[in-house]
Amino acid sequence: MAERPRARRETVRLLFLIAPSLFWLLVFFLFPLLLVFAISFGQRGTYGGVRWDLTLENYVRFFDPLYLRIFGRTFSIALTTTFLCLLIGYPLAYFIATRPARWRNGLVLLLMIPFWTNFLIRTYAWLLILRDQGVINTFWTGPLHEFLVQIATALPLPLWEILLRATSQPLHLFGTDGAIIVGLVYGWLPDMVLPCYAAIERLDFSLVEAAQDLYANRFRSFTRVILPLTMPGIIAGSILVFIPSLGAYVTPDLLGGAKSIMLGNVIYSQFMSARDYPFGSAISFVLMAVMLVGTLVYFRMGAE
Repeated sequence: MAERPRARRETVRLLFLIAPSLFWLLVFFLFPLLLVFAISFGQRGTYGGVRWDLTLENYVRFFDPLYLRIFGRTFSIALTTTFLCLLIGYPLAYFIATRPARWRNGLVLLLMIPFWTNFLIRTYAWLLILRDQGVINTFWTGPLHEFLVQIATALPLPLWEILLRATSQPLHLFGTDGAIIVGLVYGWLPDMVLPCYAAIERLDFSLVEAAQDLYANRFRSFTRVILPLTMPGIIAGSILVFIPSLGAYVTPDLLGGAKSIMLGNVIYSQFMSARDYPFGSAISFVLMAVMLVGTLVYFRMGAE
């Protein structure tokens, strides 16, 4: 019988400890979320605002071909960003995790340095690099073109004429989906590397040696031992990259221009320009639902 009051006191103590967190989540997360969800069923007022005439029109409107194309572009860009981050980040994480212990902290520190600079400033840096008068095109139409001119003078071949014509025009890098992907990969690559690094560092490499003793080559050792055991890190990193890429606003706004907008830009324009809060809220919840379903599917795949 004495155990019941003790258990009750432990429960009260636990509730007291988590009360600030619960209060914060309720006031600054759950309540605004429910408010936006309610607004998504309203209608736009004549001069903006919300009229509380409940309707599903905002969700039906999302299936207009225009918004479906934007959603398809957004999903493909987020998926490509996740794949490229995994393609670049996993080998980098493996390299860091397999270095001597005295080097690992320094390498992880170098990886974290970009986080010391504001994300907006880093995106502006890519704007200076990719635009038509940026660093890449300055080199492309400057030193590289002059170098090819000198070679073409010495070797007057038709191939050089083609190269000279190609390098005389600036590369149109800015305002494309490729520019957005470059910015997103640069911004979220550390979020892929760190979970993969943590998973690889905990890996028992004696299992790899055992596989090699059983005549498994490096490829089979990787696919049958290393990859399955580090899959939790891959899943965590993929989620950390895919979700913010799917809802990205700053990067496509600065690097994509008017022709390569994503759903984040559409949501911003509905709230700030069109003043259509119900439709903007509906798009937000559709995007949130896609993120949730994708996350659950990914976890299910990882569990299997």
